[in-house]
Amino acid sequence: MKRILRCFQSWKSGSLVLSVALSGTAWAAEQKSATQKTPLPAAVTPLTPVVAVPVLPLPDKKAILKGAVYHPDWNIFNAGNGTASGFGVVNGYGQARWTEDWSPLARTPQNIRKNDWFNRLKYVRLNDSGSIWMSFSGEERLRYIFENQPLLGQAGKTNASRVLLRNQYGADLHLGEHVRAYAEFLYGVAGGSNTYGYQTGAQRESLDLQQGILEVKGRLLGAQMGVIGGRQIFLDAPVSLQSPRDLTNVQQTWDGFRGYAVWNRFRIDLFDFMQTNKLPQKVFADGTNYNARLYGAYTSTALPAFQFMGQKSQMFADLFFLGYLYGGAAASIPAATQGSVQKGSSRRDNVGLRLWGNVGPFSTNLTGIFQGGEFRPAKTSQSTRSVRAYAVNGSITYTRADWAGKPGFGVQADLFSGGSDRSQGGAVGTFATPFVPLPYYNDLSLSLTSQNLIGVGPIANFTMHPTLHLKLHVPFFWRASTQDAVYGGNSKIYNWRDNLHGGFTGVMPYTQLSWNFAPHWAWTHDIEGILLSRGMRTVGAKEGALYMQTLEFKF
Repeated sequence: MKRILRCFQSWKSGSLVLSVALSGTAWAAEQKSATQKTPLPAAVTPLTPVVAVPVLPLPDKKAILKGAVYHPDWNIFNAGNGTASGFGVVNGYGQARWTEDWSPLARTPQNIRKNDWFNRLKYVRLNDSGSIWMSFSGEERLRYIFENQPLLGQAGKTNASRVLLRNQYGADLHLGEHVRAYAEFLYGVAGGSNTYGYQTGAQRESLDLQQGILEVKGRLLGAQMGVIGGRQIFLDAPVSLQSPRDLTNVQQTWDGFRGYAVWNRFRIDLFDFMQTNKLPQKVFADGTNYNARLYGAYTSTALPAFQFMGQKSQMFADLFFLGYLYGGAAASIPAATQGSVQKGSSRRDNVGLRLWGNVGPFSTNLTGIFQGGEFRPAKTSQSTRSVRAYAVNGSITYTRADWAGKPGFGVQADLFSGGSDRSQGGAVGTFATPFVPLPYYNDLSLSLTSQNLIGVGPIANFTMHPTLHLKLHVPFFWRASTQDAVYGGNSKIYNWRDNLHGGFTGVMPYTQLSWNFAPHWAWTHDIEGILLSRGMRTVGAKEGALYMQTLEFKF
């Protein structure tokens, strides 16, 4: 505790000037009318960010319902605030804005629609019948981040203060029931003092097309089917494997196609993408990075519902294959000489099974992944190596909605395999997550990443008020293999190895407080302490702290 206080005492009081937008809470307690069907219990993975939801009415003449959900009806796959559908969180506003469906506003009484001025932008009729209509969306996000020892003191900067401003606006055109087109434009500004990492295209972005899709959909073979082509964010993967990179100004997007089919109790998603190239930082200059590919299939089956402890329970069994093809710094592996890396390219074949949902008051999530593939060294004189890695991730949370504060208490545990950087001939045993695993999942500071890592710690969340939410997470970290390196975010491989003794790395207590203080507005504070083991401090790693706050406006 004393070390945390020392970290925070080094902060300049003038640095704490902005306010945090969290992707994470509901605007108001959802009030149900007697005529509304009871929704399925939401089985949300702990610490998964939840998109802020405005106070908006459902098309119900008898009552104004707060926290309304506007999205396509995926039946049982509406669970988890829509995450079971494979399109990310959709609770009023979606992580991907094109997942929203505002057509119910056409049937909403005018006196109710007037409760929110922005409703006039969510459903704009373009013909007399209303079959052609448009919806507009927007986001202004101001984020401030302070780190006194970025990347465990290895970023080349101290007391880094970063100010990030994201301007993001979209238009969604519906041409009847079966065709829609969506375009989203982004402009990102970044500044501050002692900054780092601004030249990657993830923070500063000139005006460009962030997302642009064409979707054709309909009912076929008893399922809701569709094909989505173009530039898009992709969320149909465990958060321990892939995320939309929302910590930065510029989200990670992909150029390609996905096809989906959703039946009553089974769904499948097929996809093939190339990563969007965010460089050079010029107006409408984004292209396609053909050296980074994501492809595969994801299936989900809703298991039979059952009762446990007097509550309805619903579990999902997901079977998936995710393929990675990538090169550059993300594909490099430690070489035999300490402090050096072996460059090359890699193919990673992820075969996994996920079992998740709610068992009475318990929210559960268990994922197991085997990662095969190969590593091809850049030097042709070196032999191609196979990949044999794995990951196991699990969490369980007990929630009491009938208690004051609606508390939830649980534990999260993760294992990402490591290899041996001293053996350069056998299979690569280090699990790889090249496409930005979710920072909120384990380590917000990105000091550590999901490679050669064991993490376990308690989690807790509280709803102290319908618009005020608190989350806590205290993970303890170890190296999965003491013969492997310590890995950080942004493809960082730390130089410590031969002089680093013991597997224990440290503990990183994290707390998040979010307040939806007005319709369309969210203010979030994230604080993380970085406390390291004696072995890490001995080799030169620096303890520190991170403070982030975000002020976010959405419509």
